[in-house]
Amino acid sequence: MSIGPVEFLALKFPGNQFRGEILPALTNLVEADTIRVVDLLFVQKSANEEVRVIELTDLGTDDFAAFDMIVSQVSGLIGHDDAQMVANALEPNSSAALMLFENVWALRFVDAVADAKGEVLMSERIPRAMLDEMVASAAA
Repeated sequence: MSIGPVEFLALKFPGNQFRGEILPALTNLVEADTIRVVDLLFVQKSANEEVRVIELTDLGTDDFAAFDMIVSQVSGLIGHDDAQMVANALEPNSSAALMLFENVWALRFVDAVADAKGEVLMSERIPRAMLDEMVASAAA
């Protein structure tokens, strides 16, 4: 079975409320077979810096149902050590969503590269803020 490139993503949010604003966009990506969510975990850091790790099974019934539809199978690949690493980078009274996802859109390309005996030499995601700066600089 082929697998596309897999990425780890940690998204930081102010406060300790996950209100689901990004869920429709994430659902669209999954339903369009653009990505496959392999694992998902939430981290909250309180004002007094206490860390709480929230797994999908810790969510209430409605929240669990919403996320259960987009997570193909909880793999357990994101662990509490990963959550603690991200928590260390969080400011007090903030939260993070940790996601491991497969880029399903790239499967045919990955297979073609493997068939050609090619290897990834470098792959780096350019953060949005850096890309905005590069575009602004090029336009000037």
